[in-house]
Amino acid sequence: MIQKEASVIKALKEEENVPETAELQKVAEEIPIIKIVDTLLKHAILQRASDIHIEPFEKEIMVRYRIDGILREAMILPKNVLAGIVARIKVLSNLKLDEHRLPQDGRFKAETEDYKYSIRVSILPVFEGEKVVMRLLAESTRALTLEELGLRGEALEKIRISLRKPVGMILITGPTGCGKTTSLYAMVEILNTPEVNISSVEDPVEYRIPRVNQTQVNSKIGLTFASGLRSLVRQDPDIIMVGEIRDEETVSLAINAALTGHLVLSTIHTNTAAGAIPRLIDMNAEPFLISSTLSVILAQRLVRRLTDDKMAYKLKPIELKEMKKYCNLDRIMEMLKQEK
Repeated sequence: MIQKEASVIKALKEEENVPETAELQKVAEEIPIIKIVDTLLKHAILQRASDIHIEPFEKEIMVRYRIDGILREAMILPKNVLAGIVARIKVLSNLKLDEHRLPQDGRFKAETEDYKYSIRVSILPVFEGEKVVMRLLAESTRALTLEELGLRGEALEKIRISLRKPVGMILITGPTGCGKTTSLYAMVEILNTPEVNISSVEDPVEYRIPRVNQTQVNSKIGLTFASGLRSLVRQDPDIIMVGEIRDEETVSLAINAALTGHLVLSTIHTNTAAGAIPRLIDMNAEPFLISSTLSVILAQRLVRRLTDDKMAYKLKPIELKEMKKYCNLDRIMEMLKQEK
C-alpha cells in the first residue's frame, strides 16, 4: 500500500518549500496530499497501531507508529510535504489552518467498508514545524470484560463486590496509556442495565456506550471535569463515571457525590495503588472523607505478551530468587494452572 503512493511522494520532492498561509486550504485539498494522509491512516490501521507520530526534522519527516506499546519507525517523507499534511489533518479535524504558534486538539472520523475509526488529533509546535500525533480508536471494537483484561481470583471478586454497592468510589490508577479508560468502560458495561441512570464526564469520549449519557469536556467554553460533574449530579444519576480526577474541585465533587448516594468510577495518575491516597490528600481531600467513600483502588500496567511464533522466556535461578522477594510465585503458578 505504501509502495502504491511512492511515486506521489517522489513527485512532491520537487515542489517548493512551505506554502503561504493563504494557500494552505488549497494545498490541503490537493489529491497527492489527500492520498498521503489516507495511506498513512490505512497503513497504521492494518499494522494495528494505536498512535501515529508525524515528526518534522531538518531535512525530512519521520513517521512512527505505536504498536503494542512500542514506537516503531514506519517511513520517511520529504520535508516539503509537511505543510500540506498538517493542513490536511487540520481541515479534517476542523482546526485553525493559520495557527502555527499554539497547540491544537481535534478529532475526525475515518470510515470505509472495512473499518470505522475515530481519530483524536494533537498538534504541537516544535523547532522544525508542527508535530502531529493521532490516536486511533476503533469504534467497532467491543468493550473488553474484566476477565479479558487479566483480572483474576481475589482481585476480581473484590472489584465485583464494590461494583454491586450502590454508593462509594472506585479508582483506577497507573501511568498514561496503561488502559485505565478501558477498565472504566469494562466496569460500566457490567453496571449498564435499564434500571440505572449512568452519566459520564470524559476527555475525550473514546467510545460510545448505549444507554450511557456521555459528556465531552471542552475547556475552550469552560466545560471542565469539575463543571461537568457539578451539572451532572443534578441529572438524577445512579452511577457517575469521571474520566480523570485532576484537581481539588473535581476531587471534592467526586467525594461529595459518593457521599450522597452515588457510585463514582474514575481514574487518577499515580504509579501505585498506595500512592493514590497521598495524591488525593495532596489535592486537599480530607482523610476521613476518603476512608468513608473509597471502596477500591485498582493499579494496573500493560504487559507485553508473546505471539504464537515466539519462544517463551525461561527465568534463570538467580532471577527467580530475586522475584520471590517481591511476589508469591507459587501462588501465581497455581492460579495459572487453574486457568488452563
